[in-house]
Amino acid sequence: MEDTFRKRGKGYEAKFKLDEEMRFKAESRRNKLLALWIAERLGMNSAETETYVKEVILSDLEEPGIDDVVRKVIKDCEERKVPISEPELRAEIERLDAIALKQIGGEYPDPLGPDHGPVGG
Repeated sequence: MEDTFRKRGKGYEAKFKLDEEMRFKAESRRNKLLALWIAERLGMNSAETETYVKEVILSDLEEPGIDDVVRKVIKDCEERKVPISEPELRAEIERLDAIALKQIGGEYPDPLGPDHGPVGG
């Protein structure tokens, strides 16, 4: 009986680990897609865009949630006098969330390790 509980506990731990890895990868991908979308609106060249993508991804590490990214992007748009509303930005983030998760799921269809199941399965 104790083995059953131990196996179940390991299963829950593995699922939690996988879910957290997926969440992190999907959020990073979403932020990359968002940065590419904003960079185009800001008229950035490829070198500026590459740098900007890194800045946006790193800005999401400042605090939990997406508010740190929203503040950064709105500030950047204001500085370049490119109008964007917070509701428009948040709607785009929501749209990109779904795209990022689908992309990540397609890139990691197999288990990440012996304590994982396949992504999206």
